[in-house]
Amino acid sequence: MGEHQHRQNRVTPFGTFEATPARGLFMGNRGPLLRLDGTLRPWRSRAWICCLTSFCGRRVPLDNPKRYTPLFFLDEAVALAAGHRPCAECRRADYLSFKQAFRCAFHIPADVPLSATDMDAVLHEARTHGRRTVIPAAAIDSLPDGTSVTHDDSPEQACLVAAGAIHPWCHAGYGKSLPIPMHGNVSVLTSKPIVDVLRAGYPAHDSQAFHPVAERCNQLHRS
Repeated sequence: MGEHQHRQNRVTPFGTFEATPARGLFMGNRGPLLRLDGTLRPWRSRAWICCLTSFCGRRVPLDNPKRYTPLFFLDEAVALAAGHRPCAECRRADYLSFKQAFRCAFHIPADVPLSATDMDAVLHEARTHGRRTVIPAAAIDSLPDGTSVTHDDSPEQACLVAAGAIHPWCHAGYGKSLPIPMHGNVSVLTSKPIVDVLRAGYPAHDSQAFHPVAERCNQLHRS
């Protein structure tokens, strides 16, 4: 691979894969995606997870068609928008927090079994059937922190809802915060089940929702 070539394994809030030199805070997978011709399938498993980039010294090959394909996210907000949940092994505490919020969001009693497979079935249904939902802009202020949206003035620009504002996303970080738009429509990139989980209390941790290289993103937008 040439000096200036990068793998197409960085995930956008739209759930697509792009090649970029920017590094992500999290890794994840959707199963073995690499085809023999070098292209990537969109998914092979219903378990779309978001993992730590380092765990117990394990190393995963990036280009092995027989193993899961490592994907990388700027932060957890991007992973959630793309449809990924926390890993039950390397992010055990976050997984249990997500699971508890999932129970609250879907009114599942504590004595009713709830497995990762159960949650993955709900999340996968939302990913493959009407994942994006258009809502009135006036309702955007009801969306929980950690939700990713686009505005009809810039439908190709993903933004993060957090702290009473929206924050333009790029692979390198978030741009200068903008006020919540009062006119037009927004499209919610984060699937409804995950929005409900966020609303039910799954935390959008500052270290994940606000990537520390936001100024780099501002520079990219100005260039």
